[in-house]
Amino acid sequence: MTNEADAPPAELKSPKHWIIGDPLPTEKLEGQLLPKKLALPIFASDPLSSVAYAPQELVMILLVGGLAFLSFAPWVAVAVVVLLVTVVASYRQLIRAYPSGGGDYEVAHRNLGEKAGLVVASALLVDYVMTVVVSVASGVDNIISAIPELAPWRVELAVAFVVILAAINLRGVSESSKAFAVPTYLFIGSVFVMIVVGLTRTAFGDAPVAESAGYEVHAESLTQAAVVLLLLLLLLRSFASGCSALTGVEAISNGVPAFRVPKIRNAQLTLVAMGGIAITLFAGLTAMALISDVHYAEVPCDLIGWAGCETEPQRSLMAQVAAATFGDDTVFFYLIQATTALVLLLAANTAFNGFPLLGSVLARDGYAPKSLSTRGDRLIYSNGVLILALAASVILVVFQANLTVLIQLYIIGVFVSFTLGQTGMVRHWLRELARMRHPAGSRKPAPRRPPADASPDDRPLTRGAMQRALVINAIGAAMTAVVLSVVTVTKFTHGAWIVFVLMPILFLLMLGVNRYYRDVEKEIEVDPVTTFGAQGDHAIVLVGRMQKPTLKALDYAIAARHDSLEAVHVSIDEAQTKQLKKDWVKQNIHVKLRILSSPYRDLSHPLIAYLKQHRAEHGSEVVTVYMPQYIVGHWWENILHNHKARRIRQKLMLVHGVTVALVPWLLDSSDLIYGRRSRPLPGQDRRGEPVRPVRPVPRREVREPGGARKP
Repeated sequence: MTNEADAPPAELKSPKHWIIGDPLPTEKLEGQLLPKKLALPIFASDPLSSVAYAPQELVMILLVGGLAFLSFAPWVAVAVVVLLVTVVASYRQLIRAYPSGGGDYEVAHRNLGEKAGLVVASALLVDYVMTVVVSVASGVDNIISAIPELAPWRVELAVAFVVILAAINLRGVSESSKAFAVPTYLFIGSVFVMIVVGLTRTAFGDAPVAESAGYEVHAESLTQAAVVLLLLLLLLRSFASGCSALTGVEAISNGVPAFRVPKIRNAQLTLVAMGGIAITLFAGLTAMALISDVHYAEVPCDLIGWAGCETEPQRSLMAQVAAATFGDDTVFFYLIQATTALVLLLAANTAFNGFPLLGSVLARDGYAPKSLSTRGDRLIYSNGVLILALAASVILVVFQANLTVLIQLYIIGVFVSFTLGQTGMVRHWLRELARMRHPAGSRKPAPRRPPADASPDDRPLTRGAMQRALVINAIGAAMTAVVLSVVTVTKFTHGAWIVFVLMPILFLLMLGVNRYYRDVEKEIEVDPVTTFGAQGDHAIVLVGRMQKPTLKALDYAIAARHDSLEAVHVSIDEAQTKQLKKDWVKQNIHVKLRILSSPYRDLSHPLIAYLKQHRAEHGSEVVTVYMPQYIVGHWWENILHNHKARRIRQKLMLVHGVTVALVPWLLDSSDLIYGRRSRPLPGQDRRGEPVRPVRPVPRREVREPGGARKP
């Protein structure tokens, strides 16, 4: 039985592990996969939360033309619902055909070519960043609607929420989904109850009345022709703003690898559930806004009769409907506001899952840095999470978390990916049908009947199923292309032009990264011409002063049993060099100490010149340079130590035939990192080595006390 006193001390946790948790082994990856009940809140929180601001944007744009324009709101809402049904049906087919997690990017890349794939990737990357920005800004907007005193802290609150979301996601997919499940389901339930209560009151003749119902809206007097033109423009803008309810639908197709088996079946069911809930809440909330006569203006002071338009924040449509249905300062009002704010903030989690997954796929294909494909301690792509959080925070600060401005930058990217993704799916089904009509070989093989216990994911599609999928995706491609045109025209001059600047920049960056990786791969691949045949093995220990780290580096070089060994000191201070020579003799070190003069006080130039001369004399001999390096535990210690060794090391790496061996010396402060003190290792008392012979001859040697060797 082991005594507790003899047990090794537990390693101290770093601040990183206190925040994100202990590292998870790779075999725990399966345990991080999601069941449907947890996948719904983690992947669908964005489209579900869109119902909190999509009806608001729809109504707000129509009110620019006056109260009479609100009569068109039901038809605009119907058009949005039809589009949402079409997109959900289209993505069911995409999940089946491409379940690897690439989503629209993979579809476009495989079926439309590299350039189309990169256009989709750049659009999705921008859209994921904007999802975080708009969701957080809208969440903060709803918080301020309930607590107006927080209005001056809008930007600080937004950035703080982004940091919190990033920290939660860094803990891993499983833990973040559990944290987000309760608020999402509570939001769905509370809004559904509000809609039912409001419609029930209306049916019994007690329709809710919004606080802004009595306000008129300022509208300019226009000619009849101008009214028609304005109507058309506002209908298109209102439809484009209402289409923000579709954002995030593609996230499930990008996140299929995160589902439990059967992955395809579970992802499709989750997508359908998400679509049904989103349509119900969007239609119900739009109806309640019209019934309660909510007036939400793009410019608050356009509401005639509101005396506090310049000083008081305009309450969101959700807040006004909740107040009209349940009453101000009621438990249900604050419940609606709290759950709405929470789900809007957590809607950013859709992007925190989609962005890293897309980044890993791009890195796998060579279009993004390889670091994006590396899983962190908690088995998630942590670098992607950090990049997304940083980009979102910068945009929130630049645009002051203003939802009205930020919403104009939204949904452009998502409809670019919708259109190209669905077009790619049409091409995919056409190819599959052609392959089925003209199979390889002279005879068409009989279709193999899958076993009775086969997973739904393994069952092949029939010709009829492919034809239905082709029709669905063709309709989806046509509708999303029309909407993309509408969104581009109506939002371009309102700020969407920024998206059209960012997308080409990302496109060119990804293309450049791919070209770089391709050139490097070509450069380092094995060929029949290049050969390696080094002969000889010489070691150099770089010596500054007589110190323990220097002796440890010398000991390591001796233990490596190189063919020959010498110590080299670059002299920039005559007094220091004389002292080193005395200490060398005093320590009884038999390794030859070579002094290189440096009149211009540069350490690397004389050393590199000597190394080149040495290789010129000894041909293909490999030279290993040993250098001691301090390991510290405090960040400020790096400031107190000079970094000459690092600069020398970087220059030595450019010299052909030279390798650098770093010998760490752990200072006592390193205990904060590694949980142990630096201590001598076995064999560290060696001090000498015979002077380098021209060509060493193996012979039996005897160790003298003190570390010197003699034949």
